Amino acid sequence: MKKIFAVNGSPRNNGNTAKILQHALTGAESAGAETELINLGKLTFSGCRSCFACKLKGGDNYGRCALNDDLTPFLNKLIHADGIIMGTPVYFSAETGLFRNFMERLFFPLLKYSDPPSSLAPRQLTAAFVYTMNIPEPALSEYGYREHLEKSADFSSLIFGAQSVETLYVCDTWQFDDYSKYDSALFDPAHKAAVRKEQFPIDKQRAFELGRRMALK
Repeated sequence: MKKIFAVNGSPRNNGNTAKILQHALTGAESAGAETELINLGKLTFSGCRSCFACKLKGGDNYGRCALNDDLTPFLNKLIHADGIIMGTPVYFSAETGLFRNFMERLFFPLLKYSDPPSSLAPRQLTAAFVYTMNIPEPALSEYGYREHLEKSADFSSLIFGAQSVETLYVCDTWQFDDYSKYDSALFDPAHKAAVRKEQFPIDKQRAFELGRRMALK
């Protein structure tokens, strides 16, 4: 049985990103996979400390992160998985700091400084990224989001040997339970509610299909 993990890089455990990831895992389960959701917001951990213990020839931590915190046991699980779906909201045109810390800890120890660069990952696996954001989809290219965010897919392909890494963008998301309570004149609550009602179910179905495809590969 395949094991598929989803990693939620949002500080909220039941927000837009978590909901999309849960539908992806449900899709994987429909194809017979065992699944697990990791909420990074529940863990206490840091990003890379640049100690280079993971690069020290003959060192006890060569090829793995030397830090020991709440993230450590999950890193070992992830590198032995069949698939990982990594999700994060987009803050200020980039992943959350929480998610960047996670990526540093997952990717860097497995990156071998050979020429050309290669991977120390113990096995190949499939990977996908989910990005949720407040901006409408036409603004993705206008603000250069695709160019920046898809660099993570390139690194994932290098590290995990995936020939293709899927990316799902979920745009124009619902941010507040009641827009009238917040200083948010930039947004039209009626428009946001319509997108939530009409588009978000489509996005959840797209996530379901992504997870199912991953489990069937």
